[in-house]
Amino acid sequence: MTLLQTIEREPEVGERVGWTRAAIAELFDRPLLDLLFEAQQVHREHHPANQVQLSTLLSIKTGGCPEDCGYCSQSVKADSGLKATKLMDVQAVLQSAAQAKDHGSTRFCMGAAWRNPKDKDIPALAAMVKGVREMGLETCMTLGMLTPSQAEALAEAGLDYYNHNIDTAPENYGNVISTRTFEDRLDTLDNVRAAGINVCSGGIVGMGETRETRVGFIHALASMPEPPESVPINALVPVKGTVLGDMLADTPLARIDDIEFVRTVAAARITMPRSMVRLSAGRESMSESTQALCFMAGANSIFTGDKLLTAPNAGDDRDGAMLAKLGLTPMEMA
Repeated sequence: MTLLQTIEREPEVGERVGWTRAAIAELFDRPLLDLLFEAQQVHREHHPANQVQLSTLLSIKTGGCPEDCGYCSQSVKADSGLKATKLMDVQAVLQSAAQAKDHGSTRFCMGAAWRNPKDKDIPALAAMVKGVREMGLETCMTLGMLTPSQAEALAEAGLDYYNHNIDTAPENYGNVISTRTFEDRLDTLDNVRAAGINVCSGGIVGMGETRETRVGFIHALASMPEPPESVPINALVPVKGTVLGDMLADTPLARIDDIEFVRTVAAARITMPRSMVRLSAGRESMSESTQALCFMAGANSIFTGDKLLTAPNAGDDRDGAMLAKLGLTPMEMA
């Protein structure tokens, strides 16, 4: 049975019922304080209280991606002015990882704007993973679709996590991307799981979708045979020249309502209690109060630094001041 069939099927008679769409919709409909209370209880059952993992995301190959993801400035279909680059030199990546560690990050993520890596790129990617791991950092990569052999090679190098977001609910996927299918996404996650790498998969909200779509998005993640160990929740950053950026930048839909975003984080925490819920893109435009509510809702990881791939990010100093104000401490390396 494929991941997509697992997500869409109805439970059989006598089978333990997991999270249905109706049950997740009920979470979204709860009074906010009740929802946050339960989310924080679930969080403390499975994770250290008042601790946040600091992560750094580096673009190791920027732009020139042939996919047409409507939110992405790195697509060749976008008129964002972004210039394509070649894959970074291994030593340059390791130098960036060392700097990230010096700034307090315990997780180093490497992203390349590809539909899929070529086999000739795997040795360099494996060297990056090995080098970063030798520093004692947790490693993650996002490179597009992977074949089974590519996933196995990265696993052999010691890759801890592979990120491949489902982006949105299955029924909304075609409205965001046309160059690959939702099933293509799940095939890569199958390959990653089979290779023994932890799965990092989440998506983007604020793309003009309905609450029903957000319910479907959380349901798709929580209904996997094994929910992702890492779940990034992104708020759309509208970029001029992208399909969604041009469509939504000048409308109220451009930025999801803060409370609705917090509800989405809480639903992720409650339905996937053991996962790291990562407060990801879009934080630059969020107030400290909104971010505090996200931490209350169970988010326990943020990306630090001035840039998140190609989008602006809060920066180490602002993040440090915010965490101190909230009484939160950076999670230490295991």
